[in-house]
Amino acid sequence: MQWLCVNGAERVETLMSELLLLACVLLSWIITCQSGPWRPCTDLLPLDLLSRVLPVSSRAQDGIRMVQSRGARGFQFSGSPQLFSFPASQLFINCNFFPAEFSIVFTLKMPQMAPEKSEYIFTLLEGDSDEPLLGLRLSQNKFQFLQKGHSSRKRITFKAVGLDDNRWHTVVLAVTGRYTILTVDCGTPLELVLEKPFPDDLDTTDSTFFIASKRRWNGLFSGLLRQLVLLPGSDATSQICPSSEPRLSALSVPQALLHLPIKPSSTDLPLHPYEAEVRVTAGVSPPCSHSEEGQLWFNTLKKGLFLCDGIMWLTMLQVKEKLDYVEDHQDLFTNSETFDIEVFHIPSVGLFMATANRDSDLGSGIYKWTDGRFERYQNISTYDAQAWQYFTVGKKKFLVVANCRSKDAGDQEQSVIYKWSSRKLKFIRYQTLNTHSARDWEAFNIQEETFLAVANHRQGERNHNIDSVIYKWNPDTQFFEVNQTIPTTGAYDWEFFSIGPYYFLVVANTFNGRSTVIDSTIYIWLEGMFQPYQSITTFGAIDWEMFQIENRVFLAVANSQMLTEEGKILYSINSTIYELSMTSQTFIRFQDIETNSALDWEYFTVGDDKFLVVANSYDGSSYSLNSVIYRWQGYEGFIPVHRLSTNGCRDWEFFNTTDGSYLIYSSARAALSKVLKLRTV
Repeated sequence: MQWLCVNGAERVETLMSELLLLACVLLSWIITCQSGPWRPCTDLLPLDLLSRVLPVSSRAQDGIRMVQSRGARGFQFSGSPQLFSFPASQLFINCNFFPAEFSIVFTLKMPQMAPEKSEYIFTLLEGDSDEPLLGLRLSQNKFQFLQKGHSSRKRITFKAVGLDDNRWHTVVLAVTGRYTILTVDCGTPLELVLEKPFPDDLDTTDSTFFIASKRRWNGLFSGLLRQLVLLPGSDATSQICPSSEPRLSALSVPQALLHLPIKPSSTDLPLHPYEAEVRVTAGVSPPCSHSEEGQLWFNTLKKGLFLCDGIMWLTMLQVKEKLDYVEDHQDLFTNSETFDIEVFHIPSVGLFMATANRDSDLGSGIYKWTDGRFERYQNISTYDAQAWQYFTVGKKKFLVVANCRSKDAGDQEQSVIYKWSSRKLKFIRYQTLNTHSARDWEAFNIQEETFLAVANHRQGERNHNIDSVIYKWNPDTQFFEVNQTIPTTGAYDWEFFSIGPYYFLVVANTFNGRSTVIDSTIYIWLEGMFQPYQSITTFGAIDWEMFQIENRVFLAVANSQMLTEEGKILYSINSTIYELSMTSQTFIRFQDIETNSALDWEYFTVGDDKFLVVANSYDGSSYSLNSVIYRWQGYEGFIPVHRLSTNGCRDWEFFNTTDGSYLIYSSARAALSKVLKLRTV
């Protein structure tokens, strides 16, 4: 009887287990039928980011070349950052979320960096935003992992990593939960514990990967990159370590970098060994397949040497583009005289240009680049418009105009911010701000906050000593609000720039009511506001242009006229280029250039060459003058290389299209602007 009781209990227990198992199977089947099988957002395999931006042909504008150094090859990037990007949707094919656990493997060779310089290995940017959702940044003896959290953006910094020593290094960055682990050359891992775990809902919708940059030229990676791999779901360290060559440990290296050109054995030599090893043509691309792998091709037309990797021709050496001459491309008839031109690009829509026109009855025009020319796209009511500024706040796109006059005589002058409507495909009025004879707007970002600075020129007809205003975007109200006022003297222009971790804003003060020989001031961002940093004597300053050549920082001022308190006036005077001295930590005079009532400087590059073009407007007797393009000559500074006939030249803008590079200038004397094409060799 006891045996029967025990046996019965065991049978009941077995039956219950079977029923529980059956319930689990049924529940699993229901979930599967209703929602389909679970799939990760991307394959849980190594994702080679570097291969996705390699050129598909040997065109010079690809801006990438293969370099062999210390027994290994890597790619060096020198072209437009836009060329080395791809949408995140190519990786995240099942959903739009970045993996919560992952590792990134990269191999690089980086020369020693300047103390204030930082460069990007890659970034993931959302829409038009310049703030990365994710990214890797390198500076002198420091490595940073950038990420967007739930409410803010974070920088996880690894110090004393020593990657910028001109040697190859392979780095694994593993992220899991609250832990971020850095392993260099299969060495001892460095571990940092985060306050919060990496988000599992990082949305990559409408986001783009930029390899070797953060979308802009500033911060472009200057070293060699051999591999860049994302491995979702696991730490890649165990897959590549230990290694006989820890500095060159490979998870997924592009095929073109894995071997040197192959020379056929003596028994396999073809009839014409020279032609087999190096093909020479005048522009016509020879076949490149497995049988031609390792073969070289010299293109006499493009003056380039290319290597067949079995699939395509890769650029080995090629003569950089050089500016040859400038030619007329388009006469653009505007509503009236044009004081400023703003060229900007709206992703997935196109290239645009806004003209700031004098005539209040006719307003100002917006033009779109269509079939190699600017065509009228939209007209906006403006009142003696002086300048436009395009900028973004998150995914929002804005255009703000500096109106010099009011709509009706005696009324308060107002400048207007317009917002791009993706539904109507045009700019619509968004916010109105009170200004005083506004001459310029400058948009900029500091620590993930967006600012707008207006240059108020005068109040009434005589009072030039007034405040200019800096506005800050309020994310709660979704409007700009006054953040700071700065006393200015006939302000005409603001220029924002950053040097390392420091932010600067320089004003062009033009006239104090008696003289144009006055100080313009550079301000530095300290303790949440701009404070005076340095004053420079200028002569009717109209424009500042900041630019950087390698690790040297320059500021060029356009001096328009010298009017003394005695009433003497000169138009043919020097405009000056200043350079930042790291010793004195101030800008000092670098070069004086004689100009004729200069109203604008524009800095641009063609190939490896750097240029400045000045807008000469008036010499005291004539407005028909030559504006001049200057080329950087190192120790000699900038030297004149091209003289361009202009009439009352007011503004220059440089822009690139798929067809080439262009300059456009506006005239303050005629309703005609000119587009010029830069011909290169």
